[in-house]
Amino acid sequence: MSVRTSPAPAPEAAAPVIPAWLRWRTRLARLVDQRLLLCVAVAYLVFRLFSAIVMTLVAPHQDLGFVFYSTGRQDYWEMTHVWDGRWYQRIVEDGYPSTLPLDRNGNVAQNAWAFYPMYPMLVAGLMWLTGGSFAVVGSLLSLVLGLVAALLMAVLFRRQVGAVAAFGAVCVYAASPPSPVLQMTYTESLAMVLLLIALLGFQRRNWWLVTVAALACGVARPIAVPLALVGLVVVWQRWQERVEQPIARREWLGMASALASCGLSWAIWPVIAGVRTGSFSAYTDTMAAWRGGGTITYFVPWAGNFDRLFGPVGAAFGLIVMIGGFLALMLGPWAAGLGTVMRTWVLAYGLYLLAVLDAWTSTYRYLLLMFPIAIVLIGAGWQDRGKRLFVGWRTAIWVALGLGWQVWWCWTLLVLTHIGGDPI
Repeated sequence: MSVRTSPAPAPEAAAPVIPAWLRWRTRLARLVDQRLLLCVAVAYLVFRLFSAIVMTLVAPHQDLGFVFYSTGRQDYWEMTHVWDGRWYQRIVEDGYPSTLPLDRNGNVAQNAWAFYPMYPMLVAGLMWLTGGSFAVVGSLLSLVLGLVAALLMAVLFRRQVGAVAAFGAVCVYAASPPSPVLQMTYTESLAMVLLLIALLGFQRRNWWLVTVAALACGVARPIAVPLALVGLVVVWQRWQERVEQPIARREWLGMASALASCGLSWAIWPVIAGVRTGSFSAYTDTMAAWRGGGTITYFVPWAGNFDRLFGPVGAAFGLIVMIGGFLALMLGPWAAGLGTVMRTWVLAYGLYLLAVLDAWTSTYRYLLLMFPIAIVLIGAGWQDRGKRLFVGWRTAIWVALGLGWQVWWCWTLLVLTHIGGDPI
């Protein structure tokens, strides 16, 4: 009689060994996804600490002749109100002139009317409440507003590209070369908050939110023209959807209000300057005082400055490469994930800078408002997420490059001997 024996059970397959770096990456991704705003806040403040250390290290090399109302110290707080900070402090302490100052040739000289009033008014109010100095109050206000902007940016990005890509893009922005102005007595932080509120309003079709943000820009930062272009595109897109999603009367009123507020925003400050000084060209005459030749010409300054740097042939080649590269960057499929609002904003603002900016070293900080480009740079702008390759590595590389470039920016532009114009 034979005895059957059951076969021995097959040994269980060994669990796959997950590399340590992959486990850490998964945990980090989960943390960012669950606590995005907390991660953004911590990362942003770390980058601002880095900037503060760099500014402190370069402070002893500063020419105190270019620190407005210098106390004779050479420290971080003195570095926070160099260059344009001088003008904002003058506005806080002396207000705007009732008549336009003239130079020895009878032309309008550089004066405070070139600078919008919301930021110095906020600083003046906080100085009155706290008793703090302009440098401390102004720079801390910029720091707080910059943090708010970073959080709003994460919210705007997350809806389009997800939490991890949003975190990476904010980090690239916060580490960028001109990011120290986000903690200086400049208006970049305030402008970013208002711009992001407006873009979130457009993204969510909250027309009344756009109206409020656009009107606030009228006394904070001259960005109404490119914002109006975004509004036209978004309203046109909404109009195309009217068959499937009828537009109620309230929404018609909201869209009209948003567009009208962008147009009105462009005129608010020039009108105020004209009424106060008695010259309705006060604002444009004042802005012309910062331009080479004392006149405002559109598009031409880019060619002129490129010609000075590279010569005629180099200037033509450089402009073609710059404009072509920018259009390719923003119009290719690698940027489609930005969505209509952010994509249109970058293109409209780029055109605006090309038209009105006298391109020089101040261009660095103006480019901060083109922040959605960070998504494309880290490879997270594809609509098909399967094509997003090496986003983490790209983020790390751009952050490292930004921090290194930031050291150069602080050393060269914050300490640069002033010859003419506005270096930052």
